[in-house]
Amino acid sequence: MNRKFVTNLAFLLFLNFLVKPFYILGIDAEIQNRVGAEEYGLYFSLLGFTFLFTIFLDVGIVNFTTRTISQQPFLIQKYFSKVFSLRVLLALIYGAFVLILGAIIGYNQSEIYLLVWLIFNQILAAFTLYFRSNLTGLLLFKYDSIVSVLDRFLLIIICSILLWGGVTDEPFQIYWFVYAQTFAYSVSVITALILLLSKQKLLKLNWDKLFSIAILRQSAPYALLILLMTFYYRADSVMLERMLEDGKTQAGIYANGFRFFEAANNIAFLFATLLLPLFANLLKNKKSVASLVNVASSILIPGAILVAITCFLFSQELIGARYTNSTFQSGQVFGILMICFVFISTTYIFGTLLTANGNLKTLNKIAFAGVVLNIILNLILIPIYKAYGAAIASLITQGLTAIAQIWLCKSYFNLAVNKSLLVKGILFSGIVLALGIVVNQTYFDFLPWYLLLLILFFSGILFLFFLKIIEIKNVKKLFQKTS
Repeated sequence: MNRKFVTNLAFLLFLNFLVKPFYILGIDAEIQNRVGAEEYGLYFSLLGFTFLFTIFLDVGIVNFTTRTISQQPFLIQKYFSKVFSLRVLLALIYGAFVLILGAIIGYNQSEIYLLVWLIFNQILAAFTLYFRSNLTGLLLFKYDSIVSVLDRFLLIIICSILLWGGVTDEPFQIYWFVYAQTFAYSVSVITALILLLSKQKLLKLNWDKLFSIAILRQSAPYALLILLMTFYYRADSVMLERMLEDGKTQAGIYANGFRFFEAANNIAFLFATLLLPLFANLLKNKKSVASLVNVASSILIPGAILVAITCFLFSQELIGARYTNSTFQSGQVFGILMICFVFISTTYIFGTLLTANGNLKTLNKIAFAGVVLNIILNLILIPIYKAYGAAIASLITQGLTAIAQIWLCKSYFNLAVNKSLLVKGILFSGIVLALGIVVNQTYFDFLPWYLLLLILFFSGILFLFFLKIIEIKNVKKLFQKTS
């Protein structure tokens, strides 16, 4: 199982490192440069608004499907056609709800028009995720990996032509970006369905009311968890735009830092994508999850710490290098969000384990507390510190929820604290932080900042091996054909 995790993780990381960082930091960031912080801030806020209610699109079906199909693959024949019909109904409910709520809170005609396209894109993305959940549940990780980057790959091509291809003399419009997303998501959803059908002969679609009610009841805990987590992950941009007079600009400033955070987060999220079916399979067969937890933790958490410290210490330089109209506040937001990245990476291991074990009631309690805390902190901090206050609220929320999940996993699974790994992790963090402070001092100003950043980052990688947090001989063992 460890071998399957590492080999598929390597393939998944390879594809995503090729595509997603360039899309987020190259294409998406350049679009914000072209259209400006205010216009992009509106788009970012509306996008966050559509994310808040994607629960109506999914109601937890994706996680439920991944967990169920990975444990009992034959059930795909029974579930797929009926679940697909249910998702069509849910898409209609989602679209109507978001539009009505958007009108109620005061979006004007042009904002509603943009909202309609974003709603449609969310529907396409949701169907892609559902098809991918079936691929993942069947442990077809390579197919899932290809689909996971297809939409971004297409967007890179389309937007590169629009940005640099000289096909138009008009300034870039945010609507072009949204239309390009629609095309890319459409191709992705069709491709995912074709790949799934190539491996499974699925029955024709049919609506089953009783089955739909049963699925909704079973997936309700997943749905609630997704809703709560989405709120404390995406509410910040909406609250910034709605609460402040310069809300669109502040949402744009927040987007500057959030974009880098999202690029790193997309890579870390891949661990959860692979870990969920693997944890579920181990738990079904009553095997220990400790080894897989240790493997994932020794790779993801130290890596997240290294990335977070590097980005925090060079936050102003990174932001200034990417954005034409960056501000000091953008760098501050980015630095805080990258500390959040460490805690979120932790939840991708321990939260996923709890999900695979079916501890949804407990996870929902943690998530609900996180939502309440996040909203209260935002209401207090945003009027005072604006975008920076929203970042602080996220840091506190993510930190406390991560600690709670680690403690619960230790209790539920009798996981022994890996004292050696813990000590090495603390030592590693201290060394990287100290080294970062040293290389960032003024007496190294004869070197450009990006060389200093690279020195820090690659030195940190060397220390991962020197401290034996990651050992080459153990990595080789993971590729052996043993479970």
